[in-house]
Amino acid sequence: MRDLQERIAALEQQIQKQAASQDDAAKGRTVSAGELAAQTVKSTLLGESDQNGHTLQGVVPAAPLYENLRDAETKIARLQEQVKSFEFHGYFRSGHGLNNRGGHQVAFKAPGADAKFRLGNEAETYGELIFVNNWLNPEHNSDSAWMKAEVMVEGNTTNSASYANFNGGIGNDQFRLREAFIQAGNIFKSQRDAKFWAGERYYRRYQAHLDDFYILDMSGYGGGVEDVNAKIGKISLAYLAGARPDVVTQHGTYAKSNVDVRLYDINAPGGKAGVWFNFATARGGKTQDGSVIPNARGYAFGVAHNRLEWHGGYNWISFQYGTGAASNFSTSIDDPSAFIKDTKRLRFAQHLLVQPNDKFAIMPIVVYQRTKDGNPRGGWNEWISFGARPQVFFSKYLSLAFESGFDRTRSSDGQYEGWLRKFTIAPQIGGGRQFFSRPVLRVFATYASWSNGLRGWVGGVPFQDRTRGLTYGVQAESWF
Repeated sequence: MRDLQERIAALEQQIQKQAASQDDAAKGRTVSAGELAAQTVKSTLLGESDQNGHTLQGVVPAAPLYENLRDAETKIARLQEQVKSFEFHGYFRSGHGLNNRGGHQVAFKAPGADAKFRLGNEAETYGELIFVNNWLNPEHNSDSAWMKAEVMVEGNTTNSASYANFNGGIGNDQFRLREAFIQAGNIFKSQRDAKFWAGERYYRRYQAHLDDFYILDMSGYGGGVEDVNAKIGKISLAYLAGARPDVVTQHGTYAKSNVDVRLYDINAPGGKAGVWFNFATARGGKTQDGSVIPNARGYAFGVAHNRLEWHGGYNWISFQYGTGAASNFSTSIDDPSAFIKDTKRLRFAQHLLVQPNDKFAIMPIVVYQRTKDGNPRGGWNEWISFGARPQVFFSKYLSLAFESGFDRTRSSDGQYEGWLRKFTIAPQIGGGRQFFSRPVLRVFATYASWSNGLRGWVGGVPFQDRTRGLTYGVQAESWF
């Protein structure tokens, strides 16, 4: 397309120079350079050639020059529209590491914690490939309605070996279809920002990058509408569901339904506020082994405040509480039990990014969570986590990242109780001077230590009888 556009520009210059000097002698005329360029463009676009397979040369054009230009420009416009209609996005991280005992890299994560500090602590290759096709109005910038379809494939492997096959052909690669949905917008003139959708998708997730922790993740199957203008803010309404194919009752596969309602982008002191409510139900029954799963329902709600453009970054703070089937803040279903209707969860989270200049950035995070499994004889599981990742930029491409994190966990049944500390240093080659500049190449060294109360719970086999460990390696990370 770029080549054709350059040739058309050259052609137009030739036309201006030679318009007054065309020789229309009765016996025929020589094709001008401008006309020849037009024929070349047209033959390239439309596939025309002479009997010998060469592009047209030295032949009087059958159509006026301006028609050749019009045809070429029309073809280019169509090609541009086709290019805009398709999008390809994605994310991946990949690398390899070893532990100080000589084996493969392991991750240091506290038992009972929903996440781990990730820098230099990811022992897998993970990727997401997103394919989007815009069926109507690709640029979404006119008064016309638009529609798009999105499909995302997720894959991961353990970094064990390239094209790994073990145990008679069983490999360690996993692939999942995580998104397959259609979205449409600008349907009603009174609600031009409203978007309708149906299928499987990541649904309005809130993530803390430092430990890859999803504060709220209602991803799943369903449909709904979002970004409805409610004057004071925006509203989204969705039906979302999940099922457990490994749990079957006389009613069929055990499933959970959720009605998710959100009001967000509310003007508040210092930024924007939002509220969230979810009502969930799960039909119980008798399983094939004779155990009984009770019917369960529950609700969950949350409030959040987000301050954008704050010291070169942002500040996010949220509070959530849930009961019963809605207590996990997700469409997924926990292992069903006789006490599922009495489960509870409380979560507070804050994460922020500060980047006052192009030489330094830091991202801290704080999480406090208490969970009750519903058993009246049990107590609360507790997870406290805080840490930060400062990053120093020496040039546009060179930086040094540090990460320090602390987790303390306690189980209600007394299986474990203790703390985990983790520290990482990682020199990096990156794509810019921003905290989120990608792609990035890094080498890392990670040191972790933990209390006796977590001995045997951290680091897997290499560190099952120890309370400290070291890993090191290389990693690449990018999103696009």
